[in-house]
Amino acid sequence: MFGNHTVNHKSMPDLTEEQIKTEIMDLHKSIYEKFQYEMKYIRPPKGEFSERTLNITNSLGYKTVMWSFAYEDWNEDKQPNETAAKEKILNNVHNGEIMLLHGNSKTNTNILGDIIKEIKNMGYEFKSLDEFFK
Repeated sequence: MFGNHTVNHKSMPDLTEEQIKTEIMDLHKSIYEKFQYEMKYIRPPKGEFSERTLNITNSLGYKTVMWSFAYEDWNEDKQPNETAAKEKILNNVHNGEIMLLHGNSKTNTNILGDIIKEIKNMGYEFKSLDEFFK
């Protein structure tokens, strides 16, 4: 499942309505052309939104989804060590969690398999957003 995050990762409240539509729909069209997949969920870049931007994304058929857990993993120059990252992630697991992990994190890449196994061992399961919102 793909979710939209815009083309250029700009703060949506700073953009005009046309700019927001372009940021979202250009990525939407590209994903559809490459994978024949219609995205329907969006996470605003940087988690920044306003009532106006929510109304615009809703008008495009998107449901905004935020996260319930995140940590500073996006900064490639400040990667946490693997032990600290595992501890932070595992100590914050909770029912209904939407975990924000950035794919550019070498730490996350190295520990993701272990994290998934450990979370499953804790009795949790992973579900798609479609299943989550039923």
